[in-house]
Order: sequence, then structure tokens, then C-alpha cells
Amino acid sequence: MDVLSLIGLILAFVAIVGGNFLEGGHVGALINGPAALIVLGGTLAAALLQSPLSSFKRALQILRWILFPPRVDLAGGIDRVVNWSLTARKEGLLGLESVADSEPDPYARKGLQLLVDGAEPEAIRSILEVDFLTQEARDIQAAKVFESMGGYAPTIGIIGAVMGLIHVMGNLADPSQLGNGIAVAFVATIYGVASANLILLPIANKLKANVMRQSRYREMLLEGLLSIAEGENPRSIELKLQGFME
Repeated sequence: MDVLSLIGLILAFVAIVGGNFLEGGHVGALINGPAALIVLGGTLAAALLQSPLSSFKRALQILRWILFPPRVDLAGGIDRVVNWSLTARKEGLLGLESVADSEPDPYARKGLQLLVDGAEPEAIRSILEVDFLTQEARDIQAAKVFESMGGYAPTIGIIGAVMGLIHVMGNLADPSQLGNGIAVAFVATIYGVASANLILLPIANKLKANVMRQSRYREMLLEGLLSIAEGENPRSIELKLQGFME
């Protein structure tokens, strides 16, 4: 679990609710159904209108990465590549066939199979680069769904505020109706700005960071596989790949 994400979400909630309490307010003042409907519904509608279905579905799939990011073990990956190079040096590239068959990572398995098949280094680079760049672009586009929602939410909040003020102006003769309209106006603004800056934009940036870490790992595997194809010394491969370490 990503503890920092959990702490951030809890701290954001505590900061808003706690600050409101210290100012003499109460939790009920921050709960407003019409304001929530305007901001959340409007933001979601704008995101749906902007995003292709595939990107929106992928965004929902990778949302869990906020708390449970995919494991990326660069050090372990380097050790695996070095072991592959040792096997290739002792048994030849055909010796990697059994390694490829038991490899759980589809990307690494494809690269090993290309080595076993005797593909040229440039062909290996071309094939594997298409794989990891396509996956990176797909996941970045999914993260941008939350980024776009973070951009829309404050504006939708302002729309909710204006709607609340319109309600107020239309009921100036009836003081009993003023309170609800003013509440919608101010709470809608809070919902829009807070959801964007405390939830949606941070989620987008965290997802992008996870995507880039995975891409760096795949790039490291690619460089290692190319080095094996070119017959480099295992020690030289290890030193080269250590440059990918954070």
C-alpha cells in the first residue's frame, strides 16, 4: 500500500473539516446535496464528454494504483538481466528459451523470445519500443482523465455558486429562502476547488509518476536485452543498467 497517498487523503479531509470546526462551523455546514450534484455531476459529465471510452475505462482500472501501485523493482530487474546474460554467455542465446517460457512478465518474455529467435538488435529495439511507448501513452492518457476533471471542477463550482446566487436574488422578498441559496453558492465553490486541488489533480500526478516508473523499468529491460544481443560482458551490462536506479 502507498502510505503517503493514504496519509494525504486523510490529511486533506482533516484539514478542511478541522479548519471549519476551529472557525466555529460544523460538519453539516459542508454537506449540501444540490452543490454536490452540480459539481460532481458536472465534472463527471465534462470528463465523459472529453474522454474516449477506452481512456475512461483505463482510468478506472488504474485508479487503484493510488493506494496499491504496481511493484517496480529496478534492482531486482537488473539482477535478472545479469543472470540472463550469464546464461547466454554459458549456453548461447538458445539457453534462454527455458527462461523465456517461465518468465511471468509479458514484456520481458517477448524480449527473451526475440533473443532466442536470433532477432537483430535493431529489430528487438523497434518491437519492444513500440510496446512500452504504446503502453505509456495509453496510461498517461488515462491519468489525464483525472487531470481534466481537476481542471473542470473549480469552474463547475463557480457555476454552482452563480446558480445559488440566482436563487438568492429570485427570493429576496422571502428571507426564508435566502439561506439555502447562499449555502449552495459557497459550498459549491468549496467542493469544486477542494476536489480539484486536494483529490483530482494529485491523483493524476501520482498516476503519471507510477506510469513513468514502469516505463523506466521497461526501458531498462530493453537496454539489457539489447546488450545481451550484442554480446556485452555481464559486468558491463550491470554497470550500464545501474544508471536507471533512482
